Amino acid sequence: MSASFVVNGRFLTHNVTGVQRYARNVVSAMDGFDRARQSIVLAPAATKNPGYSNLGFIAKGALTGHGWEQVDLPIQLGGRRLLNLCNTAPAIKSDQIVCIHDSNIFAAPASYSRGFRVVYHNLQPILARRSARIATVSHAAARQIARHLPVSLNSIAVLPNGHEHALSWDPGRATLAPDLLTSRNHRPYVLVLGSRARHKNVSLLMDIASALDQMGVDIIIAGGGDGIFTQEALQGRDNVQLCGRVSDDDLAYLLDRALCLAFPSLTEGFGLPIVEAMARGCPVISSNCASMPEVCGDAALLASPFDPIQWIEHVRSLLQSKDLRDELKGRGLDNVRRFSWKRSAEGYLDLLEKPSASLATHQPQPSPTPRIAAVFATRGRPDVVSATVRHLLATQTLQPSSLIISCVDAADAGSLAFLPDVTIVTGPPGLSAQRNTALAHLDQDTEIVAFFDDDFVADRDWLAAAARVFRDESQVVSFTGHVVADGIKGPGIPFDDAVRLVETATVPTGEWTEPYSPYGCNMAFRVAAIGNVRFDERLVLYGWLEDRDFAAELARRGGRLIKWSGAYGVHMGVKSGRVSGERLGYSQVINPLYMRAKGTMSLIKVADHVFRNTASNFGRALFPEPFIDRKGRAKGNLLALADVLRGRLEPERAAEIGRPNITPKPGWRQETR
Repeated sequence: MSASFVVNGRFLTHNVTGVQRYARNVVSAMDGFDRARQSIVLAPAATKNPGYSNLGFIAKGALTGHGWEQVDLPIQLGGRRLLNLCNTAPAIKSDQIVCIHDSNIFAAPASYSRGFRVVYHNLQPILARRSARIATVSHAAARQIARHLPVSLNSIAVLPNGHEHALSWDPGRATLAPDLLTSRNHRPYVLVLGSRARHKNVSLLMDIASALDQMGVDIIIAGGGDGIFTQEALQGRDNVQLCGRVSDDDLAYLLDRALCLAFPSLTEGFGLPIVEAMARGCPVISSNCASMPEVCGDAALLASPFDPIQWIEHVRSLLQSKDLRDELKGRGLDNVRRFSWKRSAEGYLDLLEKPSASLATHQPQPSPTPRIAAVFATRGRPDVVSATVRHLLATQTLQPSSLIISCVDAADAGSLAFLPDVTIVTGPPGLSAQRNTALAHLDQDTEIVAFFDDDFVADRDWLAAAARVFRDESQVVSFTGHVVADGIKGPGIPFDDAVRLVETATVPTGEWTEPYSPYGCNMAFRVAAIGNVRFDERLVLYGWLEDRDFAAELARRGGRLIKWSGAYGVHMGVKSGRVSGERLGYSQVINPLYMRAKGTMSLIKVADHVFRNTASNFGRALFPEPFIDRKGRAKGNLLALADVLRGRLEPERAAEIGRPNITPKPGWRQETR
C-alpha cells in the first residue's frame, strides 16, 4: 500500500488517559477528511483494528513498546512522513511531526518514575532538534517546551484538545455512579479526578475536606485507582468517597450532577477534564496557573493551587448561588466551542502537507496577570534610587501592583516620596532587615514580590517576563533575570550608559538555568511559597549571600530556583570611594560556613566560595584592581579563619571590624561571583 503519510499508532496499545484520548480523537477526526485517504495508521502487531473509513490500518512488527517505536516503526515507514501524537517518536526520523503535550518531565519530575525520566530527558531534546515540526496543545505548553527543549517558541504549532467526545457519553449507561450517589444521601458534591502524580495536587482537596463537610458538601474522587490515598489520609474525612476508575458514561453521570469539578493541578499541558466538564454543563473551579487560565477563559472560577481558602470560598459561592452556577454553565458551553477535534485534525493535515505551514490556531483569551510588588531597599543614595525607580515606572510593560521603597530614613527615598504610586516604609538598617520590612508591608493579595537593587536598570519586560514564568511554572519559587553588564565587577556604570546598554542588549534567547541561586540585584519570589521565611538578618553586609540563603530555605520546601534570560537588565554597581575590604573578606569565609551549619549551602559550594575568594584576594594583593581593596579582604579572610579555629561563627561580627577609610554609600554590593 502506498501512503502519503503514516500515523504512529502505538497509542492504540495503551490505556486511555489524556494523551491517548487526544491521539484517538485527532486521528478519528482526520479519518473524516477525504485528504486522509491513501494514508495509514501503523501499530504494533496484534493491535485491534479501530475500523477507520479513509485511513488505512496496519499492525506489524516483532517488538512492542519503545522498542517497536524506535526500531520496527522506522523500518516500515520507508520515506513517508510520520505523525506522532503522544510525546515520543523514532529518534532517527527527521521527516516527522511530533506533538509534545508538555514539559512536565522537567517542570514536575517528582511525578514520574526514574526510568520514565531517563527516557524522556534523553529522547525529547533529540526530537525537538531533528523533527520537521513540533506541535503542542496550548500556548502555555508551547512556552514551557521552548524553555526546556531546543526549539523556538515561534516554530511550535498549537493544536488544542477538543470537546465533542464528551457530548457522546451517555449517563443512561452508567453502572457505578447511580448507586454511589444514592449511598451518599444525595448531598452536594465536588467532583475531583484523582491521580497519584504529585503535580495533580489532589491532596489540596483532602486538606479542605473538613471545611466542606461543615458546609454539607462531599468530595467524590474518580480515577487514580483505589490506592491513591492511604487509610490514614482518609481518616476523619467521612465526606470523601474514592470510586476508583470509572467509565466515560459514569463520568458523565457524575459531571451532570456535581456542584462543580475541582481541578487543582499545579501544571498541565492543557487540562482536558476542564472542557469535558464544561461540555457537560458542569461548573469548574480550576488552578490559576500553567495552561488552565488559557483553557478556562472567563468560564471558570480560578484559584491559587497553594491557597486552600480560595477553594473553600469558591465552593461556598457555588453552593449558595444558583445564579452563579447557571452563569458558569452558560459560559462553559460557549467556551468549549473554541476547542474542536476537527479543527485540530485539519491543522495536522496542513502540517503533514507542509511542515512549515503557518496555522490559524486558536488564540487564548486574556487571563488575569499576577499581582506583583516591586521592592527597592536603599540607604543614603536618593539620587540613584530616584533614577532607577522612575525609569522602571516609566518603562515596564506590566506595571507593578505596588512599589515599595524600604529605607532607614524617609529622606533616603528622595523625590520618590512625592509619587502617588510609591509606598515608602522605614525600619532597621541592613539589606536583609530592609527587605524584611518590605515583606511585612506587602498587600495581602500580592502573588509575586520582585526585589531590585537601587542601582539596577531593568528591561521594559522584566516584570511581565517574571509574571509569565510564575504563572506558567507553578512550582518555581525563585526567579532571577539575566545581567547584561555588572558594574560591581569594575569601576561602575553610569545611569545613562546602563539605560543604553539595556536598550541595545543582545541577550541569549531562551536561556533557562535550573537550579540557580538568585542574584539579589534582580530577583523575584512567589509570595505563597515564602510563608514565614525571612531574610537572615545575621548576614549583615549588603549583598553577601543573604539572597542565596533565603532562596535555599524556600528550595528545602520543594520549590524550584531558576534563572531566565527573558528578563534582564544592567547592575550599575554604584560606588562612592575606596572601602576597606576587611568586613567583606571576613564575610567571604564566615557567611558560607554559617550557611553550611544552617543547611542552606552545600559543603562543595562552601569550599568553592571560600577557596575562590581567598585565593583571588591573596593572589592579587600585590597588584590589586583600583576599585577593589584586596589587602583588606585578605586581612578579613585571615580574621575569619582565626575565628573559625576559635569556634566563633558569628556573621554579624563583620559589622564591627575593618571600618572603611571612606564610608561607602550603603547598598554597595561588595561581592565576587
